[in-house]
Amino acid sequence: MKLNRRTLVTALACAPAAGLLPGAAWAQKPIVLGFSQVGAESEWRTANTESIKSAAKEAGIELKFSDAQQKQENQIKAIRSFIAQKVDVIAFSPVVESGWENVLREAKAAKIPVVLTDRSVNVKDQSLYVTFMGSDFVEEGRKAGRWLVDKMKDQKGDINIVELQGTVGSAPAIDRKKGFEEIIKADAKFKILRSQTGDFTRAKGKEVMEAFLKAEGKKINVLYAHNDDMAIGAIQAIEEAGMKPAKDITIISIDAVKGAFEAMIAGKLNVSVECSPLLGPQLMAAVKDIKAGKAVQKRIVTEEGIFPMEVAAAEFPKRKY
Repeated sequence: MKLNRRTLVTALACAPAAGLLPGAAWAQKPIVLGFSQVGAESEWRTANTESIKSAAKEAGIELKFSDAQQKQENQIKAIRSFIAQKVDVIAFSPVVESGWENVLREAKAAKIPVVLTDRSVNVKDQSLYVTFMGSDFVEEGRKAGRWLVDKMKDQKGDINIVELQGTVGSAPAIDRKKGFEEIIKADAKFKILRSQTGDFTRAKGKEVMEAFLKAEGKKINVLYAHNDDMAIGAIQAIEEAGMKPAKDITIISIDAVKGAFEAMIAGKLNVSVECSPLLGPQLMAAVKDIKAGKAVQKRIVTEEGIFPMEVAAAEFPKRKY
């Protein structure tokens, strides 16, 4: 009887200790990722959010997700909330480039690594974030410019362009404008008549294009839109003005979402430069590497193509977003 009692006491004494072994505790604890999204302003952004959510689930990463509704103050609030919750990694797609120094210093002080996705930030101290992954927006603008220069190479006289910019102060808006202008400035016949933000939304794209058409009318030869949603809104405005999109006005846009392919198949959009939103798996791989203490590249660029109207029907079935 004594032996049995002693055995039982020993077993009970050992049981809690076994449960507290570091290996056992860490094996059961998932990585916690706090992610702040810009909003849900476009087809692209919706696909980007879905990619992140599904990739986190697949990777076994606990995701704390926040929608900033296109407001920087909401993102800063979300990042501070993630810091307070002591998440393992913070990732976010910044609404605009500037104004992040303070909150990123707070994350650094809390020893929480930060990953930038899709859009970059303008900070003096590059150590405030681990890596920036996403597209090369300047190169996307260059691709749009090269396509236009090649298409119009034999055309004489001025080529008048109107530009629908993305959200003011955002990295894609700044860089897509810069890359496009870098290419077209080599030939004086390319002239940007008007350039205004459409805030990356379909409704605003339509509204601003209506204003462009009222001001410039048939003088407009080309529309360069910083994303497909604005281009699709502008197409409605062009049709309502009694003109034929992609014929009377050559239309170039960026993102290459399914809606753009549908517009190209319908003969209403000339070309869309690809900007892939499917960053989820790439992000989760980086989060795991960071947590494991592995080195991560400071800049991870997504590989992308360009799709003119002529290939849209063949490419459409392959599109995932």
